[in-house]
Amino acid sequence: MGVPAFFRWLSRKYPSIIVNCVEEKAKECNGVKAPIDTSKPNPNEVEFDNLYLDMNGIIHPCTHPEDKPAPKNEDEMMVAIFEYIDRIFNIVRPRRLLYMAIDGVAPRAKMNQQRSRRFRASKEGMEAAEEKQKIRQEILSKGGILPPEEVKERFDSNCITPGTEFMDNLAKCLRYYIADRLNSDPGWKNLTVILSDASAPGEGEHKIMDYIRRQRADLIMLGLATHEPHFTIIREEFKPNKPKPCALCNQMGHEVKDCQGLPREKQGKHDQFADSLPASEQEFIFIRLCVLREYLERELTMASLPFTFDFERSVDDWVFMCFFVGNDFLPHLPSLEIREGAIDRLVNIYKNVVHKTGGYLTESGFVNLQRVQMIMLAVGEVEDSIFKKRKDDDDNFKRRQKEKRKRMKRDHPAFIPGGQFSPQALGNRSSPQAVSNPRQTAFEMRMHDRQNLTTMSPNTSLNSDGSPSPARGIKRKSEDSDSEPEPEDNIRLWESGWKQRYYKNKFDVDASDEKFRRKVVQSYVEGLCWVLRYYYQGCASWNWYYPFHYAPFASDFEGIADMPSDFEKGSKPFKPLEQLMGVFPAASGNFLPPTWRKLMTDPESSIIDFYPEDFAIDLNGKKYAWQGVALLPFVDERRLRAALEEVYPDLTPEENRRNSLGGDVLFVGKHHPLCDFIVELYKSKNTEPVDMPPELCYGIQGKLTLNENAVLPDKTVESPVPMLRDLTQNSAVSISFKDPQFDEDFIFKATVLPGAKKPPPVLKPGDWEKTNNDGRPWRPQLGFNRDRKPVHLDQSAFRTLGHAMPRERGMPGMYANAVPLGAYGNPYTRPLMSGQQQIPKLLSNLRPQESWRGPTPLFQQAPQRSAGAAPLLAWNRMLPAQSQYPPGQYQGLGGPMNYPQRPEDRMDRGRQAYGPGRPYLLPPPSGRYSWN
Repeated sequence: MGVPAFFRWLSRKYPSIIVNCVEEKAKECNGVKAPIDTSKPNPNEVEFDNLYLDMNGIIHPCTHPEDKPAPKNEDEMMVAIFEYIDRIFNIVRPRRLLYMAIDGVAPRAKMNQQRSRRFRASKEGMEAAEEKQKIRQEILSKGGILPPEEVKERFDSNCITPGTEFMDNLAKCLRYYIADRLNSDPGWKNLTVILSDASAPGEGEHKIMDYIRRQRADLIMLGLATHEPHFTIIREEFKPNKPKPCALCNQMGHEVKDCQGLPREKQGKHDQFADSLPASEQEFIFIRLCVLREYLERELTMASLPFTFDFERSVDDWVFMCFFVGNDFLPHLPSLEIREGAIDRLVNIYKNVVHKTGGYLTESGFVNLQRVQMIMLAVGEVEDSIFKKRKDDDDNFKRRQKEKRKRMKRDHPAFIPGGQFSPQALGNRSSPQAVSNPRQTAFEMRMHDRQNLTTMSPNTSLNSDGSPSPARGIKRKSEDSDSEPEPEDNIRLWESGWKQRYYKNKFDVDASDEKFRRKVVQSYVEGLCWVLRYYYQGCASWNWYYPFHYAPFASDFEGIADMPSDFEKGSKPFKPLEQLMGVFPAASGNFLPPTWRKLMTDPESSIIDFYPEDFAIDLNGKKYAWQGVALLPFVDERRLRAALEEVYPDLTPEENRRNSLGGDVLFVGKHHPLCDFIVELYKSKNTEPVDMPPELCYGIQGKLTLNENAVLPDKTVESPVPMLRDLTQNSAVSISFKDPQFDEDFIFKATVLPGAKKPPPVLKPGDWEKTNNDGRPWRPQLGFNRDRKPVHLDQSAFRTLGHAMPRERGMPGMYANAVPLGAYGNPYTRPLMSGQQQIPKLLSNLRPQESWRGPTPLFQQAPQRSAGAAPLLAWNRMLPAQSQYPPGQYQGLGGPMNYPQRPEDRMDRGRQAYGPGRPYLLPPPSGRYSWN
């Protein structure tokens, strides 16, 4: 859910849901890192069956990272994505299924947000480049010192959209990556892998949910049990205020706008790494939804209800109420801000009003509007007090900030020596460096102090503390003021008449226009029904969207009980290139065919008004532009399609292929029970869809269809990344996969499946009280076992470490070698270049703690590969503690690593091959990796 600050609120209110991931690091021997065997037990003391990856959360940080230098080219980006998946896989170690979902064409309701985000990114990128160039010229004209401007093409992150060549290439690279891992990694031995790339319509997280929903439905019909309550989310741990270097001088400690072009001071004895970013590896956390359910059960349980209390139904209502504070499809209500405790307020109102409603607000994704109306009108009664309290809190915050600035200014010393004489923090473990040339340094300090005195005005007097004070007749400059410029607020929600001003300013209508207000409310109510159905049943309509930039007030939700909430049936998603035309600004038109691109820039184009070069951003009571509302025109679908009909004939065959909608692809290795079945399908050349035998694939149901570009055993898989070799001895196989299909009116029941095993409770009696009373910030728990005793070092141990560890350590390479887990038991991996360290393998899903008990699991049983193999499923079996894979069993095919070596006949294609005595290739001239 795209709600800013939602996770921060959730983790602080329910801190025990957060667990730090325990990650096994690659061991290093003689400068060589040995790969990690992911077939061994999970170090997190929990075993996971399935891992579902929302790939867009991986693609963005790998292509334009914020905490390290960006990859130099597209090949480096693909390698970074491979390593990220490897690292997640190493943490989670799924045993049955890996589902990788990339965002495809989104519903029309989501395209409005995508359009706003991409237009903003384009505008902010151009403004930042212009501002950077302006400041650069000013600094150079004043004699400042700046490094030469690096000429490189700016990566346009808008290309991470379905239909672009980048996304098409990414799909090819992931197919290669999956095939390689199935061939060489024992942790992938019996794994089923499903890739849903950008050609398959739908957002990544919703494709994942749709898959789970449809598989669940089949399980209900089959009467099988599931580990449904054991859902866990893995995500990067957010660390705010990470240091970033100035984009002009590459020095730390200031932003571009504050850059003065000063020469860099020497850092350390040899000044080796003064311009390098601090070495820090992104850490991961688990979010345990089973623990969140425990919290919600305590919070939502109500006594003396006129109807039977059903916890599952109350959870659905809680999810529905969260939509009011914002989501990717609707603006949040003006009176509900998550930072102001809006969800808690809604829950309290819900618990007070539910006695009168006679039942729950939702059922399996369908909304009871009459009951929702009672909740919203109860919120409307306190809207006025909410707005007034918001103003009081804001004024109090500004007052405290002003006092803090005054206090800091008063306590700030008049002069702080710099350079070698700069103050050092107490407790700094690094030994102080000897002062060199103290006379010259002291002279520079005196001259600096003298310049400060001579720059004072002759009319300036000194205060008792030595700081200058303005004399009579000298006006105080505005930039010296303690107050900051505030955006103008014409609505003034804290004053009477706020509703009239809101509708006049935001919608340009009078608040007394009852017909228009009802139209806005009806659209918003439709949106609430659409969003809930989208989460619980799938996309109710690909064409529906909310046609306004702003939301109504809660007090306007009167008479909504009789509003229709049905959607047209049989709607179809946009095609990929059509979506690009709907969400891209003209500045990103280079990703479109030439004649399509012309529609964005030609003044005579019939849709030129869809692509404004500039647009207003309404701060809407916020402080920063990124929080405001981009006032872009909405795309008229009929006009867009009419304009595109004229340029469709200009598409090349390749562009037509990228513009078509695709589906999911299933991969298995040679040890998987389903492998022989798929191979036989290809031998039979049967083009009709065939039912997938669930007994061969952990109960997964669906249809299999032969794939034109399939990965086939004994067929070479060509590498789309120049530095990586083709897979000449491939044994993996792929085939098109389609989820079980149901009638359009079928309703997926939002219930826990019969026979589901409830996980043991985690919360202790005092957890709930501590969370709500002491107000301490949450701290992630280390590991799933909360009774594990953490290791502590005493002072003597710290002293020993201080003596033993080097004081000046080198920086690790930013992008490690792409080679994954090649020869298990073989100590040879890529040798390190001088001064380089490798980032540990980037390898990750979720099962209960007792999972290492019971009989030998399927993924470690010897494969039974007869034509009429008996069903290999053993439901609810858990995993033993020892791996049965002998060392070296899965050695790389062309050498002692995962990616086999390229044949020598490829050298004439301009790509470096492996030398006879070198297990790794030298880096290409483009500097693919940071070796030095």
